[in-house]
Amino acid sequence: MYEQIARNKRRTIIYIGLFFLAWLGIGAIVGELFAVTASQPTAGSGSAVGDIVFGVTLAAFIAAAGIAFTLRSGSRLVLSVAGAKPADRKQYAQLHGLVEALALGDGLPTPAVYVVEDPSPNAFATGMNPGRSAVTVTTGLLAMMDREELEGVLSHEMSHIKNYDTRLLLVVSTLIGLAALLAGLVWRSAFFMRSRGLNGAQLMLLVFAAGALLSVVGFVLGPVIRLALSRRRESLADASGVELSRNPAGLLSALRKLQANDTPLAHTNHATAAMCIDDPLQHHAGRMHRLFDTHPPIADRIAALERMTQGLTV
Repeated sequence: MYEQIARNKRRTIIYIGLFFLAWLGIGAIVGELFAVTASQPTAGSGSAVGDIVFGVTLAAFIAAAGIAFTLRSGSRLVLSVAGAKPADRKQYAQLHGLVEALALGDGLPTPAVYVVEDPSPNAFATGMNPGRSAVTVTTGLLAMMDREELEGVLSHEMSHIKNYDTRLLLVVSTLIGLAALLAGLVWRSAFFMRSRGLNGAQLMLLVFAAGALLSVVGFVLGPVIRLALSRRRESLADASGVELSRNPAGLLSALRKLQANDTPLAHTNHATAAMCIDDPLQHHAGRMHRLFDTHPPIADRIAALERMTQGLTV
């Protein structure tokens, strides 16, 4: 368990560093392209170096701002994208009680509790550390699960918090999401731009180059990186959740119900999907989604829990 926590902390630092280096590379390439397209017969190499340095400096500023935003406000962004609202303590008394009991039993800070109005049963956790974390469930999950099953789901999600899976996924998903957002803004700008003369053509080339590079980071490398985070973390959270609740039957029954669910979340994307207990993208048609699955098949997770249950009862 401690090894998993240490590994996730190391990976978070590594991915932040890789993200920063990728942005420096984008800045250098754009600066080089600008130097080439704007070069004049009398221009010297010093001008090209200056353009590259300026591109790298600008990219470093944008990357640093993105990292700072992720560390400070990434959780709020995820909750906002998911449409999560704070769970009223009176209306959701059982939900709050289970979260508080699980946190107290394992010596964890009690996470904030949120609810998403959605008939599809699902849940996710987010946060930079156990002291700044949140657990979110859908109204569909609350309607489907009994108390024991809900406890199993919550123990799974709180294990993600304890193992620092939430920090790793939050950093990766938010930084990749920002790259995708900027790519979309760049492509929209290119759509409305008009090429007028040589300078206009040069500017269009730079915009297309920036859009292409950001798209590679946001839409190609992003899913691959999330896949590289390993599907094992869900199985590990299942096992950790059983240790937390001391009751494998609750999570086992909850996973069986989730396996039978065929209702997709109303609002989901690749960033939030990786955080859910049940991958909502698997409920959307298309084989391409399966290539980038961040969750193991629920049937495999159920089989592992059944083996664990048999081991506990022998």
